[in-house]
Amino acid sequence: MHSMWGKIPNKGKNMIQLKIHSEGVISLCDSDLIGKTFEEGDLQLEMSERFYKGEEAAREEIVEALKNAKTINIVGEESIKLALEEKMITKDAIRKIGGTPHAQVFFM
Repeated sequence: MHSMWGKIPNKGKNMIQLKIHSEGVISLCDSDLIGKTFEEGDLQLEMSERFYKGEEAAREEIVEALKNAKTINIVGEESIKLALEEKMITKDAIRKIGGTPHAQVFFM
C-alpha cells in the first residue's frame, strides 16, 4: 500500500534557493535567509528577493546549473556546505558577514 505520507525530502534541513540570472550569474542561498540583511562593520549583505529568490532546488539540479556558471554568489550554511562538498569553493573563500557565511566564485 502506498502512503501519501512518505518520507519528506531534506526534513530538518534548510532548502536551498537557486536563481539563474543572465550572463552566467547564479545565486545560491538558504531559503530562510531571503529578505534578511546582515551587517558587520562597513559591510552589508542584503538578501533581496530580486537577486536571491529563485526556486528551491535539489542538489543534482544545483550541481548541473553550476557547470555553466561564470559567477556564483553563495550565502548560508547549507549552500556553503554544498559548494564545499562539490569543490566549488575552499574554506579560505568563505567570509562571514553578521555571522552568516558568504562566498563568491568567479570563473575566467
